[in-house]
Amino acid sequence: MVVMKDRSLASAIEEFAFANHKIAMVSGPRQCGKTTLARMLLSRRKVGVYRNWDDLPFRREWALNPSSIVPRAEGKVVPLVVLDEIHKERRWKRNLKGVYDTLESPCDFLVTGSARLNIYRKGSDSLLGRHFPFRLHPFSLRELERPDVLRPDDMMESLFSRSEKTGKASEEGVAALMAYGPFPEPLLARNARTINLWRHSREQLVIRLDLRDLSRLPELERIEMMTALLPERVGSLFSLSSLARDLETSVPTIKRWTTYLKDLYYLFEIRPYTRKIARSLQREGKIYLWDYGTIRNEAARFENLVALHLLKTCHFWTDTGEGVFDLYFLRNKEKQEIDFLIVRDGEPWLPVEVKMSDSDVSPNWKKFAPMLPCRRGLQVVRKPEWKLHDFGGSQVLIAGAAEALTYFA
Repeated sequence: MVVMKDRSLASAIEEFAFANHKIAMVSGPRQCGKTTLARMLLSRRKVGVYRNWDDLPFRREWALNPSSIVPRAEGKVVPLVVLDEIHKERRWKRNLKGVYDTLESPCDFLVTGSARLNIYRKGSDSLLGRHFPFRLHPFSLRELERPDVLRPDDMMESLFSRSEKTGKASEEGVAALMAYGPFPEPLLARNARTINLWRHSREQLVIRLDLRDLSRLPELERIEMMTALLPERVGSLFSLSSLARDLETSVPTIKRWTTYLKDLYYLFEIRPYTRKIARSLQREGKIYLWDYGTIRNEAARFENLVALHLLKTCHFWTDTGEGVFDLYFLRNKEKQEIDFLIVRDGEPWLPVEVKMSDSDVSPNWKKFAPMLPCRRGLQVVRKPEWKLHDFGGSQVLIAGAAEALTYFA
């Protein structure tokens, strides 16, 4: 059995949700560590219960009297109730709201789910004002080594001043992420046969179980055919019509299937940033996979690895009140492109280019840098590198992944 490392989100949940007795709602990809995180928090609390919707006795107990799940407090310790996968119940929000609103003494709740919890709007009542949402990602390079996360301004200054020295462990971490992917079980086991078995099992669970529960779609075999085609499309403009032709189906059908896979944390899409960008691309986005270990092309897999690090950072900072952080990319009609752009509270904050081996400054910086209000850019390369370039009033840092990614969440 793989031993789980401490997770960055644990302290954030305790600081923001539990300190204010709000419901912590943690969503994320299947098998990214949500249940283990919940059990770790429960073991720290020592008073509380863990309940899983797949457990028949719990379903009966919840149906008869939801409030019966709340344990008695022991002394001054506030009990913690973990509700795993409860979003599968049709009226879960209404029932949980009723339990929360009728508490006789403080109790903390942690709700976890392998789909975006905000898509389950089947109940008539919401939990508005009663919860904080958090998104748990699989492992990043920094989280492999330490659970703390730098705040945005501290991260930017630390990155460009090279304040955190890295060594052999970081290089080995990037190599492991490239070889095994970011999910805890295969990454920490680092065994090729284990990862093959794990990946097959996860694929079946997401498509055959989670997608069935969410959508009631009958075309599961055809969606499996679609997911087999996705790795070769990572990092490129995602054409719904091209995929529809390959699968001999309609564009609206492909769009619907893609939406379901987003909701189940199978893939994510990054859209082009268009504000104040002359001749920018307006429509097509790019897709990336949460489990990028299935991508055979090494350059595309590396780009996906960086994309997930940036998305995780945006989600963590947004979920912990640092502002609203979103991830885009830059591309114009001449097909010039900067791979990623972190936008902070609606304004461009940090553009990021990804190169597998080219440590020269990308010519695309000259095109896009003058259009952006941010005066710093980052170019991440696979091999060790650290060069700071000044041009056009902007700084572009070219840094190896083993160093650069340790500054992100």
